[in-house]
Amino acid sequence: MAQEGTQMPTPSFPKEWQLNLQTPASPMAQMMYDFHTELLWIVTIITLFVLALLLICIFRFNEKANPVPSKTTHNSVLEVVWTVLPIVILVVIAIPSYRLLFFADRTTEAEMTMKIIGNQWFWSYEYPDQEISFDSIPRPDNEIDTAKGEHRLLEVDKHVVLPVGTNIRLLFTATDVLHAWTIPAFGVKLDNVPGRINETWVRIDKEGRYYGQCSELCGVNHSFMPIVVDAVSKEKFQAWVSKEKQAAEGPATAKLASAQ
Repeated sequence: MAQEGTQMPTPSFPKEWQLNLQTPASPMAQMMYDFHTELLWIVTIITLFVLALLLICIFRFNEKANPVPSKTTHNSVLEVVWTVLPIVILVVIAIPSYRLLFFADRTTEAEMTMKIIGNQWFWSYEYPDQEISFDSIPRPDNEIDTAKGEHRLLEVDKHVVLPVGTNIRLLFTATDVLHAWTIPAFGVKLDNVPGRINETWVRIDKEGRYYGQCSELCGVNHSFMPIVVDAVSKEKFQAWVSKEKQAAEGPATAKLASAQ
């Protein structure tokens, strides 16, 4: 269950001098990671090819090495090649790109739903299946304890708790301006739009604590809207649900008793 103020494994937290993406913690993030790697190879090959052409032009066709310039005006074969080859490259890129977009769109086998509401400048969460809701408020710098593994600008007073190995439908909206709920390790980044519901999904593979931030400029405190998700086992998630319901029923029971 959520343990605000206590340490948990952070399998995807960025490391010093890290050059690649965060370690994927969901099938969607893994697909994005693989696609990024594929694109990196394609871009590297194209860059080296263009560099080779430039070097050939510099050293083979300079005035000293080639005092009599060529009067060639066109080459049909070359023109066909440099038209067809980019089309082939774009098709090779487009196929996995569209596959990823469709995969990330939504799940038809959702096991639970969480609604994420953006506010200036905090997040609200609703678990309609469990009838739980709460606000998640950023914690100020003077409350951050680095000895406990806490991080400045990334901690909140109440963590999101989600079970691993579960298809989770994510619904997004906002109460004021545009926001964007983003967890890089999950491969999730979607706009929270006032008056509209956006949807995606996630299935978390690894238990641990994951961090994110608002990724849509939303006002003066945009950079102070962190997200903390504790991914736990299904058993611990059910224990957390029970604890939250008991905590919510306590004040209501006390209020009813005082009214009587």
